[in-house]
Amino acid sequence: VQLQASGGGLVQAGGSLRLSCAASGLTFRAYTMGWFRQAPGKEREFVAAIRSSFNTYYADSAKDRFTISRDNAKNTMYLQMNSLKPEDTAVYYCAADRAAILSSIRRSDAYNYWGQGTLVTVSS
Repeated sequence: VQLQASGGGLVQAGGSLRLSCAASGLTFRAYTMGWFRQAPGKEREFVAAIRSSFNTYYADSAKDRFTISRDNAKNTMYLQMNSLKPEDTAVYYCAADRAAILSSIRRSDAYNYWGQGTLVTVSS
């Protein structure tokens, strides 16, 4: 299984970025997919997730600014990030969860596979 995250970069506060996560080696449509992030000196935290049913879940920090989506035909997940803030600066990781238990969807230890991360830097 491989997850390849891309789309990170440097953006000014208030700007937008779209992250992508290309998956291979798994039955993509059957997996819950998630985005997590880790800022320097902080623990990895949940950002958003999308189930095979296309139901979506967000951290409070991402609600109303970020949109998670998936294209099963392309085996790819996306995270559209708008109104970015300096506190959104982090390495963003995509992950895949085979069991897809709703109660654990925000827990990083529930996810079986991880991508390598893509750095998002938001300048003030």
